[in-house]
Amino acid sequence: MDIDVAVVPVAGLGTRLLPATKSQPKEMLPVGRKPVVQYVVEELTRVGIHQILFITGRRKASIENHFDMDHALIQLLREQGKEELLAQLEFERAPVQYFYTRQRRQLGLGHAVLHARHFVGQRPFVVALGDSIIGLHAQSRVIERMKEVFVDQDADAVIAFETVPPHEVDKYGIARPRGDGTIFPLEDVVEKPSPEEAPSNLAIAARYIFSPRIFDALERTGFGAGGEIQLTDAIRLLIQEGGNVYGIRLAPGERRYDIGNFPSYFRAFVEFALADDLYGPDLRAYLQGLLHT
Repeated sequence: MDIDVAVVPVAGLGTRLLPATKSQPKEMLPVGRKPVVQYVVEELTRVGIHQILFITGRRKASIENHFDMDHALIQLLREQGKEELLAQLEFERAPVQYFYTRQRRQLGLGHAVLHARHFVGQRPFVVALGDSIIGLHAQSRVIERMKEVFVDQDADAVIAFETVPPHEVDKYGIARPRGDGTIFPLEDVVEKPSPEEAPSNLAIAARYIFSPRIFDALERTGFGAGGEIQLTDAIRLLIQEGGNVYGIRLAPGERRYDIGNFPSYFRAFVEFALADDLYGPDLRAYLQGLLHT
């Protein structure tokens, strides 16, 4: 079974990053040399995704513009003798088709995924959150491993998880795993539990693979936390109704960079900039000097 379709939700308003996100999507904020969403797309194309549906909203047109082939810019660079910069536009030539649909009302991640129903049809598909990078420079291949689990286990869903500090479990969907292996059946998943009630400290890490059964579960999921249709609630329903749902841990080095608030955004930018082959060494020396003055 070839899983080559992905859904990338990018409709969120990014209010925790105001004023930076007042007129540009948080997914277009730079991390190192690239916008966040470009890392997500490069991760997807690297593991065989050939069709990507973006779930967009207001003020998100720049995402569509970014992935368009910009012939005028290419011509301008050639006329100005800046052919060396053309390599920075190679992502435009990726062997992938882009599609866009708008989430007119912000009613949660589950509501966003439900918008993909007619596009996906009866195919299994990846969901990759557009504001989260997995691994430094998005070198993670966790989706590739998730595909293998999905096929080998005849799964209805496979979800990536990462270990978080116990005091941070109330920020995430948290797994109740069966066993302590790298790959495990899911007995339950709880949305933002208190540290005292959390079944583990394994947090959903922004990458999923679903069969079309998730759409039926979403249709029957009521409004949950925050008055939104929560994807986590639909996953719980899938498990309760006998669905075959698995979790997989991120491997060492596959940490998630969540560009959803300023502290995590700043940390991601610094780490990616320090890892830059050309500018990283000078930046590291500068920061070391700055911290010792």
